[in-house]
Amino acid sequence: MPVSLLSNRTSIRFRSQVISVARVKSESIYSETLLCFTQALTAAIGKTQMTRAHSTIIAAPRLVLLTLACLATGAAMAQGPSYDCSKVEAGSIEEMICQDEELSALDLELSGVYAEASVKAANEQPPILKAEQRGWIKGRDDCWKSDDQRKCVKDQYQLRIAELQARYRLVPGNGPFTFVCGSPGPEVIATFFQTKPPTLIAELGDSVSLMYQQPSASGAKYQGRNETFWEHHGEALVIWGYGAPEMHCKKSQ
Repeated sequence: MPVSLLSNRTSIRFRSQVISVARVKSESIYSETLLCFTQALTAAIGKTQMTRAHSTIIAAPRLVLLTLACLATGAAMAQGPSYDCSKVEAGSIEEMICQDEELSALDLELSGVYAEASVKAANEQPPILKAEQRGWIKGRDDCWKSDDQRKCVKDQYQLRIAELQARYRLVPGNGPFTFVCGSPGPEVIATFFQTKPPTLIAELGDSVSLMYQQPSASGAKYQGRNETFWEHHGEALVIWGYGAPEMHCKKSQ
């Protein structure tokens, strides 16, 4: 196989790997990693004085090693959050995230999840994802008011990641299951998602609620903004709306 064809195919495969690493980081990380690969490609193939046949055999494994080194460099650069820490305000929530390894990792994770959700939401009408994310960032930054700022920020990230994964079906789901409330009565359609924390999307008529699992002595209890779904052995206690009465529902077979 000609060296040029080998290098082109390897370059294509590497570029896709670089994009997957760099998509959740700033453009500078992508540029630096791509530059590293370009230099590696030149070192492995471009300057060889061997015959084409020999350079193909020798350069390929050498290029693989250099490629791995470039990926390691990109991964090391990706340890911080998804934004440029040199531009944040002193004393801000963003600065606190930059200085905290776990919070930085959560920010990076959310950036990747948000990118996946954006693909799913490309044809969403009305387009609400971007506006919601701006609102979420404002809420996260309001954690400066909290007595425990770090816990507030961490909770905000975990809940937002779980929300996007459930809403846009980015993780496996279990369901939907139908729960009949009364005889005859309304039906609640529930789908469970393997997020952290676990989530539930419930539908009652035209109303939809995203709920997060809460600690409970028995069964599985989920809480939304004004909704509760508490399931145990195929029966569920459902409260739908502020001040609404309890509904006792059974899972349909």
